[in-house]
Amino acid sequence: MLWLSEILLQNNHISSFEELTGLVQEAARRGEIFFRMDVKPPYSDTPDDWEDRLEAAFSGAVR
Repeated sequence: MLWLSEILLQNNHISSFEELTGLVQEAARRGEIFFRMDVKPPYSDTPDDWEDRLEAAFSGAVR
């Protein structure tokens, strides 16, 4: 299971929501099946619909 908090902890070098979205897509392509959003991304460019966008990035990634 992929946890958003783990992505953030393991990739503390990223600085934008766009970069985070790419990491979520990469994880889905590597074969992660489940994704849990347990924290809100801390970036200034995090949109109000961040959960929907991350879910779409995860679900829409080519596997």
